[in-house]
Amino acid sequence: MDMLRGEQIVAARLTDWRKLAQGLHARFVVDDFGAGARFVVAVAEAGDALGHYPRVVIGNGYVDLEVVSDDAIYRDDEGTEHVIEWVTQQDIDLARRITEIAADHGVVSDPASVSEIELGLDTAHSAVIAPVWAALLTGSAESQGRGTPSDEIRDATGRVPNLWFGDADDHETPRQRFHLEVYVAPEVAEQRVAAALAAGGTVVDDSDAPSLTVIADQDGNQGVVCVDVAAAKED
Repeated sequence: MDMLRGEQIVAARLTDWRKLAQGLHARFVVDDFGAGARFVVAVAEAGDALGHYPRVVIGNGYVDLEVVSDDAIYRDDEGTEHVIEWVTQQDIDLARRITEIAADHGVVSDPASVSEIELGLDTAHSAVIAPVWAALLTGSAESQGRGTPSDEIRDATGRVPNLWFGDADDHETPRQRFHLEVYVAPEVAEQRVAAALAAGGTVVDDSDAPSLTVIADQDGNQGVVCVDVAAAKED
């Protein structure tokens, strides 16, 4: 099934959901763990009907869901097809059904609270070092390049954050190569940056804001506040 572009996701008008990294994310607020469990059971039944299921994290007072397809088709500029992990129409259909179930259960969403963490590592040798990180993070060589045409490390079970490799030149002088990428809902990105600055951080680069805002702590360690602007809801 073809991957969906940002404008197609926007057109779906999924008010409870936000596009973070590869998938659609939602948080539903429940009274307690039992109410969350009952909600998840209903979601599972919907998944049975559609033949597609979300990733679920349930706690006392919330249910976090992600819908994403691991067999989306991406065509590069040369027309070559790649099987990737991304949003497809079946994710839109499931997200809509889950929203309906939430309404039936009297469960409200809190879309501004969703977040996704990824690791970034700058290197000139991703193909060389990726097997080491695949082994360390997941214990499986199959996690290298899973759901992506790159060397990115992705655990099929979602136990650990994705690790992607950014381009870097060879250099002898040590410098930071690892950084965190924090995906947030578009409506809270400015607030998140402001909070980091109030805590003593500084903006290193906001040339691509609001998509990417690079923040450094007092020691110079960097993190990035990320927003998927292409899939952000139009005003």
